Amino acid sequence: MMEKTPVRTDVIIVGAGPVGLFAVFELGLLNLKCHLIDILDRPGGQCTELFPQKPIYDIPGIPNCTGQELTDRLLEQGKPFNPVFHCSEMVTQLEKNSDDHWQVTTDYGTLLEAPVVVIAAGGGSFMPKKPPIKDIEDYEGTSVFYAVRDMDQFRGKNILIAGGGDSALDWVNNLQSVAKNIGLVHRRKVFRAAPDSVNKFISMTDEGKAKFHLGQIAALHGNNGQLEGVTLKCEDGEIFQDCDILLPFFGLTMKLGPIADFGLNLHENLIPVDTARFETSQKGIFAIGDINHYPGKLKLILSGFHEAALMSHAAFPYIKPDEKLRFQYTTSSSNLQNALGINKK
Repeated sequence: MMEKTPVRTDVIIVGAGPVGLFAVFELGLLNLKCHLIDILDRPGGQCTELFPQKPIYDIPGIPNCTGQELTDRLLEQGKPFNPVFHCSEMVTQLEKNSDDHWQVTTDYGTLLEAPVVVIAAGGGSFMPKKPPIKDIEDYEGTSVFYAVRDMDQFRGKNILIAGGGDSALDWVNNLQSVAKNIGLVHRRKVFRAAPDSVNKFISMTDEGKAKFHLGQIAALHGNNGQLEGVTLKCEDGEIFQDCDILLPFFGLTMKLGPIADFGLNLHENLIPVDTARFETSQKGIFAIGDINHYPGKLKLILSGFHEAALMSHAAFPYIKPDEKLRFQYTTSSSNLQNALGINKK
């Protein structure tokens, strides 16, 4: 059997969330090409998987956008540099080859080679925490969902949301306008959510626009994956509650997965980096975004954008050791504007 030849590129980015997508742009300005690998089935990371329609307020220059809108804008921004995406794939192996380049293998069999690898995997591979309810798997993807990707999908439905954190309260507030009926079940009257979200929910219950159930889900009822209702275990006993849709929001389980076996020094499941280059303990491997650790680290998207810019300049000599890097501004450089297609008619 012939040995598979790896596809060569300048940079392999592990993770296609907002920070990985912005790295495509920053690296592209330096005429560096990228391949991106992500375990999810589309780019965007948590922005598209968990809160595609939830507003984000702290992106510089953009007062308000959703997770999906931010992803779309970042994809459009990086489009001139033709990044190659490998979605629904997980890195299973990372090793040095005879050319002193990094070789990456995925569970799909993709084989890539590059002088530089950038880990932009957020908190690692993540999965929603599922409630311990019998046969819940039978309803997943039909009437039980762990994320809201399209609000219209739930229009006119009887929705029950389970949980007491930000996601649960936010989606009660956001989906109330499209749902036929909406309720929240939580085992306590105390919520772990932003005060504004809690106040909005309390106001909705007072006005009869939403219902609160103090208790837990004990059982699901339905046929062929379609819910008809649930049994709630409350203080006064068990009750049956009609619902077409169940949205459990109990947080996420974050796992480093194979990243833990990359031979990197780790700090509490995060990757330490220096703040000048954002390079790891392995030369040619960089880490940006929530996956990295350094003194004063803030887990914000805008922090990851800053890290992507500095990482790109630090990575350049590994890829083009015989070229001198010339710093340019997009506002004044005709070369960069041509690369972005700004001067093309």
